[in-house]
Amino acid sequence: MKKNNNIISKNKIEEVLEILDKTYPDARCELNFNTPFQLLVATMLSAQSTDKTVNKVTDKLFLKHPELEDFLKLDQSQLELEIKEIGLYKNKSKNIKEMCNILVEKFQGKIPDNMEDLVSLPGVGRKTANVVLSNAFNVPAIAVDTHVFRVSNRIGLADAKNVDITEEQLRKNIPMEKWSKAHHLIIWHGRRICVARKPKCDDCPVAIFCRYYKEQVDNKKIK
Repeated sequence: MKKNNNIISKNKIEEVLEILDKTYPDARCELNFNTPFQLLVATMLSAQSTDKTVNKVTDKLFLKHPELEDFLKLDQSQLELEIKEIGLYKNKSKNIKEMCNILVEKFQGKIPDNMEDLVSLPGVGRKTANVVLSNAFNVPAIAVDTHVFRVSNRIGLADAKNVDITEEQLRKNIPMEKWSKAHHLIIWHGRRICVARKPKCDDCPVAIFCRYYKEQVDNKKIK
C-alpha cells in the first residue's frame, strides 16, 4: 500500500491507543448477548440504530426466544412486532428469518466462525461479521462502523473515503493482536468525546495527535 502522508506514524498510533486504553479501561462490546447466535442477531439489528435501543429490545426478545430454534418457530410478522422499535425492522426481520433458515440448512445450526461464511448470510456484511468474529470467537478483527470510520479518519489512524479501505488501513497500521481492543476503544471514544456533531475536542485526551483538531486550530488562527 502506498504511504499516505495524512495518516499519522505508527508510533503515534501506538500512543493514541495507549491513551485511549487508559481513558476507557472497560471498553468492550456494548450489545447485550449470551451466545454467538444472540450476538449475530443483535448486531444485525444494530445497523442504523443505537446499542441502547437494540439492548432495550433484545433484553425482552432473548428472554422469550433465546435460541435459534425459538426464532425458527416465529413467523416474520411476529418477529416484526417484537423488534418494531428498531429502525428498518421489516427488512431486518426478513433477513433474520432467512439467516436462521440458512444456519440450519448449510451450517448445522451453528454460527460460522469465518468471514466468508458469515458474509454469505442475508443481512450480514463485513462490519457485522467482524463484530461476531471478534466478540464471539476471539478472532482478531476491526469492525468499521460509523464511529470507527469517523474517529479513525479524523485522528489520522486512516485516511479513506469508505469503510472497506478504512478497515484495510487500520489492519495495516495497528498490530493484529490489538485489532479487537482498538475497535472497542475507538468506538467508545466516538460515542463519548469524538461525536459526529460538535466533537468535544477540548476534552479529548488525544487531541495533540489529531489531524482534525490541528485543522480546527489552524483555521481559527487564519480567521
